[in-house]
Amino acid sequence: MSIEPQIKETSTTDTTDDERRTDRPTSTAEVAKDLQRPDHGDKADEAAEPLFPEKEAGDFRTRWTDIQTGFVDEPRRSVEQADALVAEVIKRLANSFAEERSRLEGQWGRGDNVSTEDLRVALRRYRSFFDRLVKV
Repeated sequence: MSIEPQIKETSTTDTTDDERRTDRPTSTAEVAKDLQRPDHGDKADEAAEPLFPEKEAGDFRTRWTDIQTGFVDEPRRSVEQADALVAEVIKRLANSFAEERSRLEGQWGRGDNVSTEDLRVALRRYRSFFDRLVKV
């Protein structure tokens, strides 16, 4: 016999499509299982949300290509530029996560109800980023 609390589905007519989705976890055990690290073949992690918007990531890549191209003529300068670019990318990434955390904390501070789904998505994003960091 399971002692896991079950999330009761509502049957009111004003239920949103999001609340009616059957692919959402409906118990504490299912939420916990959903948050576990996926197997290597899991498609959800392969389609992880990019860390940067496409244009910003493209700009970073272009700058990296320029730095790499300049190595032949000015290797020391290229390494200095690479260091500066990596520092900028790390700073931008830290700011992105700080903004997300501030948004959630702001909702809590105003007494807004942050849904478990929003928190689950945030935790999965953190997990995906963490896993990418430790794989490097």
